[in-house]
Parts: sequence; C-alpha cells; structure tokens
Amino acid sequence: MPTTSTTSAAWRRAEARLRDWFAALGRKPAPFQRAAWKAWGDGRSGLIHAPTGTGKTLAAVGGPLIDGLLHPAKGLQLLWITPLRSLATDTTGHLTAAVEAMELRWRVLRRTGDSSSAERARLRRGDCELLVTTPESLALLLSYPDTAARFANLRGVVVDEWHELIASKRGTLLQLGLARLRTLRPELRVWGLSATLGNLHEAMHTLAGDGGVLIGSAARKRTRIDTALPGPGERFPWAGHLGLSQLGRVVQAVLEVRTALVFANTRSQAELWHEALAAVWPEPPETLAVHHGSIDPKLRLATEEGLRTGALRCVVATSSLDLGVDFSTVDRVIQIGSPKGVARLLQRAGRSGHAPGVPSSILCVPTHLLELAEIAAARRALAAGELEPRHPLRGCLDVLAQHLLTRALGGGFQVDQAYAEVGTTRAYAQLPRAQFDAVLNYLEHGGTALAGYPEYHKLVRDQDGYCRVESRRVARLHRLSIGTITADGSVQVRYLKGARLGAVEESFIARLRPGDRFLFAGRHLALVRVRDMTAYVRQASNRQGGVPRWMGGRLPLSGELSAELRRVLADADASEAEMKALRPLLAIQRAQSHLPQANELLVERAHTREGDYLFVYPFAGRLAHEGLAAVIAYRLAQRAPADYGYAVNDYGLAITARKLPPVDAQTMRELLHPWGLRRDIRASVNLAELARRQFREVARVAGLVFNGYPGQDKTLRQLQVSSGLLFDVLRQHDPAHPLLWQAERDVLDQQLDYPRLRDALLQAARGVLRYVETPRLTPLAFPLWVERLRGGVHADDWKSRVERMLARLEKAADR
Repeated sequence: MPTTSTTSAAWRRAEARLRDWFAALGRKPAPFQRAAWKAWGDGRSGLIHAPTGTGKTLAAVGGPLIDGLLHPAKGLQLLWITPLRSLATDTTGHLTAAVEAMELRWRVLRRTGDSSSAERARLRRGDCELLVTTPESLALLLSYPDTAARFANLRGVVVDEWHELIASKRGTLLQLGLARLRTLRPELRVWGLSATLGNLHEAMHTLAGDGGVLIGSAARKRTRIDTALPGPGERFPWAGHLGLSQLGRVVQAVLEVRTALVFANTRSQAELWHEALAAVWPEPPETLAVHHGSIDPKLRLATEEGLRTGALRCVVATSSLDLGVDFSTVDRVIQIGSPKGVARLLQRAGRSGHAPGVPSSILCVPTHLLELAEIAAARRALAAGELEPRHPLRGCLDVLAQHLLTRALGGGFQVDQAYAEVGTTRAYAQLPRAQFDAVLNYLEHGGTALAGYPEYHKLVRDQDGYCRVESRRVARLHRLSIGTITADGSVQVRYLKGARLGAVEESFIARLRPGDRFLFAGRHLALVRVRDMTAYVRQASNRQGGVPRWMGGRLPLSGELSAELRRVLADADASEAEMKALRPLLAIQRAQSHLPQANELLVERAHTREGDYLFVYPFAGRLAHEGLAAVIAYRLAQRAPADYGYAVNDYGLAITARKLPPVDAQTMRELLHPWGLRRDIRASVNLAELARRQFREVARVAGLVFNGYPGQDKTLRQLQVSSGLLFDVLRQHDPAHPLLWQAERDVLDQQLDYPRLRDALLQAARGVLRYVETPRLTPLAFPLWVERLRGGVHADDWKSRVERMLARLEKAADR
C-alpha cells in the first residue's frame, strides 16, 4: 500500500486543495479535522469523537481524499459503513460532493438492502472507489468467492455512528467482517465516528485495536434544555406516559418556528401525538407528518425530503430520526416525556443547530409530575459529561455461526486460522476453543440431536481442517438471511389499490375483524381483508380505532440517568425550575413516607381495595425491575404460598396479593439478598419459556430456521412453531447445544437486564433499607398502582378509578 509522509511537500500541496475547498465554503478546517487527516496519512486507525454538526464526516474523509490525490488507483479504496439506509442516502450525497470538489476520479456508490439491481451490478464489476454500505451488505459482499480480489485495493474503512452499533449484534457482525478485511489487508486503516458515547477508549479499542488513536473536538457544543412547566394552579398528572394534556403548549411551540421535530419514545406514542396534532393543526395538512421505523421506506424518504426542503412544518418521530441526517431547516426539537437517557437527549437536541458553532436546544414536555425530576437529572448529568457507556457484546455464538458460514462461502477457511482471526476481535478475544468447536459442529452436523438430518449439514470439512460450502441451496438461503436484525413477525399494510404504508405486528392484525378501524402511518384506516401476510385497508370515514403496539415497549431509564435521578430526588430543595414545580409533590412523599437518599432503598407497604401492596424503589429501570419483582414474588411464595402479582416501572416495583404475609426490614433484606439470584430467576420467570421465544431470534441469526424468500415471509406463528419444535428437541436430546446457551443468555441480558439487576441487589445489600407502612398510596407508589390496575379492568373503568383514586390522594394531602 503506497504512502506519502504527512510532512512531505506533496502531502502539503494535496492538503492545501482540501483547505481551499473549505475556504470556498466559507469555513476553516478545525484542529480535530486536520489531526484526523494527519493520523490517516500516518497509517493510523482510531475514533473521531465530536459533537453533532461539527464536521466529523469531513474529518474522516479528508485523509482518504488527500491519499487518493497522491496515489490514484482504480477499484474499491474506501468503505463507508453506516447503520441506517436513510443515512446512507444522505452520506452518499455529502461524500460525492467532497470527491467532486477535490476533482478526484472516484466513483461513489451506495449499496444497501434496497439498492437497485443496476447499482448492485456496477458493484459486482468493481465500478466504484468509495462504497457507502451497511454492516449487513458488507457481510454479503464477504460471502462471495472473489472476496480477496474485490478488496485487493482497499485502503480503509470508516464506520459512521459507531456508538449506535457497538452494543448490538450488528456491531459484533461488523467486528467479524473487519477482522476478515484486516486479514486480507493487514495495513487497513479503520476509523469510527461518534458524537454521544461515555466509554470512548473502550469503543475506540473495540473498533481500531490497541494501536488506535482517539481524536476529539476541543469545542463543546452548547445544548439548552427547556421544560414545559405546569402553570400556576394547573393540575398535573401523577402518572402517565402519553402527555396529551400538554397538546396546547406543544402546538404553540411548533408554530413559533419554521420547522420542528417532535420526538416520542415509542411508535404508538408517535402515532397518537400525530393524530392529536392533526386534529388541531391550523396549517395545511400536508405540512404535518409522522416518521418511524414501521412506516414504508418510500413514505419515510418523502418525509425526510420534506424536512430538508422545509416543506414540512412539523414531524412527529421516534429514534428513526435520532441519527446524523442533516436537517438544516429544523429550528426546534421537542421531546415528549423523559428521554430516558442522557446521550439520547443530546442526540435528539443535536437535530437542531446541526452546523458548526450553532447551539442546539430541546424542549422537554413531561407526561407526569415525576418526569420533571428526570429532566432536571438529565440536565445535571449532561453538564457533568455523564453519558451512557455502550459496551460491546461478548461471545455471541449465533453471530459467530453466521459469520463462519459467510467465511466458508467466501473462499473457505482453515479451522485454526479462522479461530485465530475471530480471536482478534473484542467480541471473541476470550472465546474458549470448546465453544468455537461447538459452533463448527453445529454448522457441520446441526449438533448431536440433528446429525441425522442432511438439511442441517451446511459445512464440509476436509481432512486438513479446511471448511467450505458445497450446496448451492445452502449458499442461496444463507445470503438471503445474512444480518442480525430480527424484527418481530409483521404484516404488510396496503391500500386496496396497492400503495404500501408499512408493517404492523401480526398479533395486532390478528385481533381485528374486517371493518375494524385503526390508526397507522398518520392515517385512519379500516381493515378490508388479510391475505398472504398482507392487510388490505381503505381510508376510514371516522376517527375511532386502536393504535398498533410494537414489541419493545417503552424505553428503560438508563443507569446514568437513574443514578442522577436518585441524587436529584434527595436534593428536593434544589433551585432548578423543575424541582420548584415538583416540591409540593415531594413534600407529600416526605410527609406520608420517606424521600430516599442516594444510598437508601425505600420499601413501602400499603393497603387498597384490591389488597395489600409492597412497593420497592431501586431506581434500576423497568427491565431489571421485571426480573427483580419475579424473584421477590417467588421468594415470598417460598415462605408463604399465595397468588402474587406484580407491576413495574422505571422507579420501582409493586408486589401485590389479597393478603401479604408479615414483612419487616429484616425480611426485606432476606428477600433482596443477591445470593442464588440466577437460580431464583430460573425458577421465578419461567426462563425456559422465555428462552424458547428468544430461541426463534437466535435460530434465525444462526441459520437454523429460514425466514422465507422475499415476498414469501413465514408468519410469526410458523416461525415460532418450527423453532419451538427444534428448541424442545435440542433441550431434550442436546442440552449443551450452543444456540440453547445463547438463547438463555440473551434473555438474561436483554429482557431482564441481569447485570443491572444483580448490581441493584448488591447495592441494596450494602446500603440503608428504609421500611415504611403507609396509610395510603404515596406519590411514588401511585404510578405503580396505575400500572397494576391497567391490565385488569376495562379502559373506561380504569380511567375513572385512576381519577377517583388521585382525587382521594390529593384531598388527603391537602388536609
């Protein structure tokens, strides 16, 4: 790989051309950008960390552009990896402009899952020097026998939005792909871009290796966080997650500016807010839109274009617009409810002021009173630079199985060399050889229980330990299944005339009958019929109907925000506007029970007409509380058998029964002890059934079950039945199968947040436990009581009972 010293006259002349282009744009290269160019020229890899809108893209591409001027060559020179297809489109435009400005004879091509056949044919011919693609498309490219020739001239890889990939199986798959590229091109330079990340050095080493360099911007982007506070005498809800009582404030805030982005935390919440805005929208209806991941890509792209051009006044969105697409027309960002994470708040705020030197701002609209404390906590954490870390996953055996089959298709591999290669990644640096061999055995034979079925024999290994794929069918099915994104079973939604709107979960459509109405993609629809995994709909004449709910639910409170929230609540007399507004509610909590300090665990016991309640407040997030509630209920049942129920939120959990056994502080310490935690989780949450459901996703990633041909996807029920049968067979006849191990591990880490659950119990064991018996529900307990009541009564009865209970509590507090 030819190089030119960054101190040479040739390098300086080439860099001058880049600086001249900046000058033509009325800009000057920032120090961190020039440092990144030099590091590239020196052959280094690393991570560029800078606030949103400060020029990370130009920092990363500048070095390769200078390199291209000094060493012109044909064939693929630079890979640009992006986590989103929509981001790929935007990035391709920016990179093409840079290449053309430098008069570099590079052809820029985009290759994602929705690329045209012509674009894919150009790539197969090698008709590009800069390729913008996704982790999945890179894995697909590595699955062809001409892999070595295709990447023979590759100089470097840039991974955009690395923080979005690092803690996922997509990031793990990318690590394995980069390990393969490094084997082919030992001098390969790998760079990552990130704006919001708390563990920079770990992220850098994961991507760039131990010799990597961390480059950051000295400039800190200013971010202003405002809150829609309750007005004088305004009755603000004690519980809730929708926040439509603040509709008037949101409309006013939107109409004050040219273009606004309104962020909701879930797709259902986004649909409901869009509907509410549409009902009172004074502007032309085409200036209001909704955007989330289940809406058809063509409709999403049209919305994004409307934001770019300024044709839209307001877009209600989810995390689908979190990432770095540049919408310079956006003047205001509004967050409905708590952002649940400091980095997420910073990322969303960065959608406004998306340019160097321009401050960002965000207006937070709380959905209930206690969210005021979360917003104050987020502002404090952001001021202290306490962003959430995102740790790489370790040893995912389903991803390893997929990659090894990709390697076998891409020219084959020798077993010992493949083990050494995957061991160069952070994800598999500590992978025992026995687990690696177990994955190979699965690929060769399906495992012990499936060895008699030829369809599960995918790899062929010769006597020299060289593995390859000989079956064309295995190759075809594998390439159709590459990737780790395993969306829940979904049904396409189309008008009778054929226009596609997107996809909703199969379980939602299954509850509807022809003529039933529902809200989706910002439209009121009526179901006509369901055929071949497609729901055909027409426009509904009235505005009644349900809203689809997607798996994944509400976002859990992050660890960093949770810790700051505990400190904020302990500092109830703080001077922030949010805390002043919250002070009367916290005074009620203190008078009726206790306001927990940062090192305390509060436990309350109360009685209602439904029975006894035990409330515990670890502030560990709803996922960890889900597992903890099940463990406490199980341990209580071991002492006093009864029918226990529970409810959870981000602050705590409630255990309920018609009559709870006697409990005191010492009993609670015993119920919360960390010893035997994994054993009790297995017994309490029916881990086998959870693992059975998770096994479907693991089996799809590992290639044990096939999702179906394009346009002929299997239904969720078909996938669950086939994977469920395999799960039962393996559990009975091959309990050590690597995919069973992976499924259980995924349940513990993803669905129950086991590390955080364990830490919560350890903290409870070390801290102070405060046990209080209360005469009525406290402000902290009321939202949990609402959660528990929600699933047990009709919606109208639920609403009236919640309002009556709140009225009684407020009346009692006024005495």
